[in-house]
Amino acid sequence: MSTPAPMLDRPISEQPTQVRSQFMTRVYVRLLFGIAAFILAQYALFTLPGPGEASFAAMITAMVVQTNWLLILGGFMVTSWLATRLSYKATTPAAAYGGYALLVGANALLFATPLFIAATAPGLEGTIETAAQISLAAFAILSFIAIRTSKDFSFLRPFLMWAGILALGGIVGSVLFGFNLGVWFPIAMIAVAGAAILYDTQKIYHSYPPNMETQAAMNLFSSIALLFWYVLQLLMRR
Repeated sequence: MSTPAPMLDRPISEQPTQVRSQFMTRVYVRLLFGIAAFILAQYALFTLPGPGEASFAAMITAMVVQTNWLLILGGFMVTSWLATRLSYKATTPAAAYGGYALLVGANALLFATPLFIAATAPGLEGTIETAAQISLAAFAILSFIAIRTSKDFSFLRPFLMWAGILALGGIVGSVLFGFNLGVWFPIAMIAVAGAAILYDTQKIYHSYPPNMETQAAMNLFSSIALLFWYVLQLLMRR
């Protein structure tokens, strides 16, 4: 039996069953490639020597601790916005992949510092592996719920928008005024990341046409990166 032709003007939820299945498979394959590229980038940053004897990860960490965090956060946000815009405006698969690669690269550089600290600081042995396992397990469970349940998670959109604004305000305030956000901040952000996975997964299913699998993978990559970041931050507080 031949595969039905996808309707490019319709979301994936309105496509034939075989088209839906193939689309979601392509999305998660691209997501796995993005995660693999992130891991390879971290391996390179941790093992390749920089201009001196230190690794690139050590050099990035030394630079970050001497730089205003708002500049780093701002640079990451701008780069992520450019990557997303490049991918969503892409007219060829290569351009979409280019935006995805830029997003993965930006996250690799951002994560270099907390990962280096977690890998080298006394008492934090195994923190990275534990954070990765928790994040992947949570992502798998939440993705299954989002795809299999009939519940509509579109109500999470205003929550995610305001949570993002409040979180950004809290981070800016902590940098400018020097107060500690406390242990409840990463816990709250883990909940926000979980809600983002539910919302993004269902949004992909109900809003994306079948030729936007790379952009869909980028959305999920950003959500799981946010989850991993705050799980790691929480575990580093022990």
